[in-house]
Amino acid sequence: MNGLMMDSQLTITSIMKHADLINGKSEIVSVTGDNPLHKYTYKDAFRRVRQMANALQKVGFQPGDRIATLAWNDYRHFELYYAISCSGQVCHTVNPRLFPEQIDFIINHAEDQFIFTDPMFVPLLEQLQNSLSTVRGYVVMTDAANMPETSLANAYCYETFIEGESDSFDWPELEENSASSMCYTSGTTGNPKGVLYSHRSTVLHSIVGSTPDVMNLASKDVVMPIVPMFHVNAWGTAYNGPMVGAKLVFPGPKMADGETLTNLINSEKVNYSLGVPTVWLALVGYLNATGKTIETLKSVVSGGSACPLSLMQEMEKHGVMVHMGWGMTEMSPLGSYNRPQEWMKDGTQEEQDTRRVRAGRVVFGVEMKIVDGDNNELPWDGVASGVLLVKGPWVCSGYYRLDDKPAVDADGWFNTGDMAAIDEQGYVTITDRIKDVIKSGGEWISSIDVENAAMAHPDVQEAAVIGVSHPKWTERPLLIVIPVEGSSPDKDAILASLEGKIAKWWTPEDCVFVEEIPHTATGKISKKDLRDQFKDYVYS
Repeated sequence: MNGLMMDSQLTITSIMKHADLINGKSEIVSVTGDNPLHKYTYKDAFRRVRQMANALQKVGFQPGDRIATLAWNDYRHFELYYAISCSGQVCHTVNPRLFPEQIDFIINHAEDQFIFTDPMFVPLLEQLQNSLSTVRGYVVMTDAANMPETSLANAYCYETFIEGESDSFDWPELEENSASSMCYTSGTTGNPKGVLYSHRSTVLHSIVGSTPDVMNLASKDVVMPIVPMFHVNAWGTAYNGPMVGAKLVFPGPKMADGETLTNLINSEKVNYSLGVPTVWLALVGYLNATGKTIETLKSVVSGGSACPLSLMQEMEKHGVMVHMGWGMTEMSPLGSYNRPQEWMKDGTQEEQDTRRVRAGRVVFGVEMKIVDGDNNELPWDGVASGVLLVKGPWVCSGYYRLDDKPAVDADGWFNTGDMAAIDEQGYVTITDRIKDVIKSGGEWISSIDVENAAMAHPDVQEAAVIGVSHPKWTERPLLIVIPVEGSSPDKDAILASLEGKIAKWWTPEDCVFVEEIPHTATGKISKKDLRDQFKDYVYS
């Protein structure tokens, strides 16, 4: 027997209509190249979204057509999220930090027809345009006064593109499982792979992401997504912000600038933000150097890579609680979130610290299990570590145009490529990426745990650990450190500081100092590049 409930479709259009009608007075603040502080309301935004939908229709887009964006976090990018998806097309956000050949591959593989681009990426597209066989037009995201001269064929200025268009639009009735947006993986091995989100997956992800044990978003909040809109939909904030009516503050191209972030936090009274650890390192560095404060910012979520306890403690000195989150492009991205539980207050500080650095508790809607090399399921005891597999309504079941390479196994489980342990309360600990784990003398060493321990040293700004060749143990960990500016650390003292924090045999025999550690296009430490950089290093 079926229930007697209405069969309403879960679509991004429903988020837009609700936000326009109920949360129309909430603000969106943006830093852009042509306006250092643009401000308007959701109602203003969705009026322009309807104008853009009319402009897209005039150009002749059909349902399912892919339209690319190459853009930072700002109000125009926000408008495109809704105008494209709610019109029935697919909003394909392209990461401008990727190598040009990767961007070329992604645009051609997706068969994008139009590209909306920030002005600073126009020279890049001019270099690539002859190989972009499906692209038939470009829109530069600026006003007429700041429109650059360009050799791009069929190029429009964004404001001119929508100028004069009607601000009413008859939105199509979309099926909830139709494609809404697309994001490609960063492609650290092989070509990037396209993850195709649906309207349904996006709405469900937004609802769960807003709940009290996750982001805990409400209309009173002022949210600054520093995590880019070109990577996994700014972790969903472009959708759950409007859903609940939170004020959004977009830092534009200044997402790694400590001064700009501090000024935005203080002027707009930001109380919640999202970013990778390198962002919080930059913010803390600026605050410590200037003595400035960020009184309104109470909590942030850190994701993308492990956040060391030492960085969390530095943020606490400025009144900010750091929550860990974990997910993947293939998971929209939410998988787990680490918001402190009431029962944790009864534990010792060490017990609380042990839990707070974990990737978080499994969120509703996501199933997880860990398995050994023979695919045997391992217990949730916080000790057993295995390959992490996931399922859920916002987890990808396949990659775009890669039908010959299934993304899931016969039982529908997606292999994350992470090694993890899960305890009896559902706290996930990511012990390493499978490709980054170090095997020494037949035993596994977690590079993440060694990195986090090293970051506790006061002279260490950033640390990375890779496995290098060893004549006796096959591989041994090598610690690579960026020293704190102005310090002259002693490598033996740094290695000695690891004692008692990690297993003794995990301790690297050497520590090397560098001026820079390479990062991927999504802000993670690039172990692949480090292994290449130190390929000739051999322990004697």
